[in-house]
Amino acid sequence: MAGVTAVANQKGGVAKTTTVHTLGAALAERGIRVLLVDLDPQACLTFSSGNDPDSLERSLHDVILGRESIDDVILKVRDFLHLVPATIDLAGSEVHLLARTGREYALKRALEGVRGSYDVVLIDCPPSLGILTINGLTAADEVLIPLQCETLGRRGVRQLLETIDDVRAYTNPGLVVRGVIATMFDGRTNLARQVVQQVRQEFGLHVFEPPIPKSVRFAEAPARGQTILEHAPRSAGAAAYRELSAHLWST
Repeated sequence: MAGVTAVANQKGGVAKTTTVHTLGAALAERGIRVLLVDLDPQACLTFSSGNDPDSLERSLHDVILGRESIDDVILKVRDFLHLVPATIDLAGSEVHLLARTGREYALKRALEGVRGSYDVVLIDCPPSLGILTINGLTAADEVLIPLQCETLGRRGVRQLLETIDDVRAYTNPGLVVRGVIATMFDGRTNLARQVVQQVRQEFGLHVFEPPIPKSVRFAEAPARGQTILEHAPRSAGAAAYRELSAHLWST
């Protein structure tokens, strides 16, 4: 049965979607069966995977509301890489979930029927600490935290860890924080190195190597429905994500 990893940080712009998409593509390159779950109503993962969210008739929203089976909304991105897409309708799911008993478990229940078909499930959580993110953390076995190496990034980590403690107390006692991925890293600056060191010392979290370097190539890739692995396969960013995927999921 697939391990489920939530990629979460309520601070926006820290490369959550890029991390989910690129790690998934790097795993798929190695023949590992991956399911990506777009839990963000902004649907950036869906768009980056080459799908127009505005044209989709079915999405994760319909699964959460019980209108569709998750099998019926899964899209093939490429060999070994599939996607549960999102649309803006997912924002309305939060309202529906608030009135439901067991609302924190909606995604976990939906994934139970497909986990056996994949080796890894990666959840792209929204940039908030609302009910959708709680669903992602409740469904997950572990959490990866992308960290933009700046001062405000540390504050976001603290808030997320408090939420994870609540999730452990109420819905998912076995949830593990796997560690931090340093994103948009500029090794030429003292600040980037200081933030990484402070996160290690203050929170006792493992920070994975290598850090993901800052590069315009990451911004260019989504418009092509690609990751940096296809768009700039020999770039430092592509090499970093491939190495990171090998560290996180050895075969």
